[in-house]
Formats: sequence, structure tokens, C-alpha cells
Amino acid sequence: MRVLAVEDDPLIRKDVHAALQASGFLVETAEDGEDAWFLGDTEDYDLVVLDLGLPGMDGLSVLKRWRANGREMPVLVLTARGAWHERVEGIEAGADDYLPKPFRMEELVARARALVRRSGGQGSPVQSLGELAIDTNRMAVSVRGVPISVTALEYRLLSYLMLHRDRVVPPTELLEHLYGDDDAREANALEAILTRLRKKLGAGIIGTRRGFGYFLAAAEDLE
Repeated sequence: MRVLAVEDDPLIRKDVHAALQASGFLVETAEDGEDAWFLGDTEDYDLVVLDLGLPGMDGLSVLKRWRANGREMPVLVLTARGAWHERVEGIEAGADDYLPKPFRMEELVARARALVRRSGGQGSPVQSLGELAIDTNRMAVSVRGVPISVTALEYRLLSYLMLHRDRVVPPTELLEHLYGDDDAREANALEAILTRLRKKLGAGIIGTRRGFGYFLAAAEDLE
């Protein structure tokens, strides 16, 4: 899952990046409101972690502009502001959840996972489709109850296909959520990951629609 973490404090930004990255997310960062607004308005993220006290353009203004432009990604707001009316203002501006500072990184990760799951219409941390199951809390994958060892990239790819189980996902979209703006974002790299995963998971788990993209095989009735 691709996350944008927006925080002007370099130490907090570093800690948030490390915690989310260690939990299986692909994390990109911004440190001011203008950069945050531009990235959120032009890139495709599964989640944004947004501090309100930003230089240039404050986080609340950034959030309002995103929502006005039709950007619907889940947003978890971070703030040192403690007044209840400021929290209400953030929610009414389009925030999906609110985490006041100081906070524990474990809670941040738990809220981030929950928001991503809910955005895909999934409430349980264990997501299943056919013979495949993904435990998002443990970052564990199993087939027919048998644990499967996967790399971080393989886990991220499977998680994204599970989140979007109701459609065929184009290769370009998968690459964006595996690598972000990394120069390694090449089609042959994606094919290599898919080949390894199919060997580990067995036949019939990941399907392909030639010229369209990839899907989890239990959703093979997709048009």
C-alpha cells in the first residue's frame, strides 16, 4: 500500500516513515503544505497521514483542497491541537480519523491499517478470498491454511490485489503501488515478482487478463 506521510518535524517524519515502512507500506514523505497538496492532488495514494501544523499551507487547508478536487483517499490527521472543536473541524473537512500528539507508533500503524482495510470495504484484519488469506496485522500469507513465506514486495502486491479484489488491476497501477517514483518501476520487475509468487502460492491464485492486468483468481468472473 502506498502512503504519503506529511510532517514538518524531521524526527517525527523519520519515525513515522520507519514505522509504516516496517509494517509493509510503501512510504513517501512531504514536509510542507504546498508539496503535500501537489503530491496528494497528482499521485494515487492508499492513505495519507497528514499533520495539521504545516508551513506554507496548513494541513486543514490542504485537506479541504483535496476534497474539493474530488480526491477521496483516506486521511489520518495528526495534530498537537487538543481542542475538541479543532478535531471536529478536521473531521468535517474530510479527515477519516484523528490522532493527537504525542502518540505511539503502534497506534498510528493500527489506525493506518484499519483505514486502508475500510477503504476497500473490509473490516477484519484477516482478509480471505478463495484459498488465499492475508493477515494484515502479522503481515502473514497463507494458502489453504499453510503459511507462505513472502518478501516485502510480494506481500505488498498481494495486499493490493486483495484490497482491489473487485476488479482487474492494470500493470502500471501495480507498479506505482509497489515502487512509487522509484526508478526500478519497470514491467519486467513486476513480471519477476508475479512469477515468484505464483511458484510459492501455486496455480490458480493470481489470474491474468491479457492486455488488462491482474486479479486474484477467486474473482475470475470479473469482466
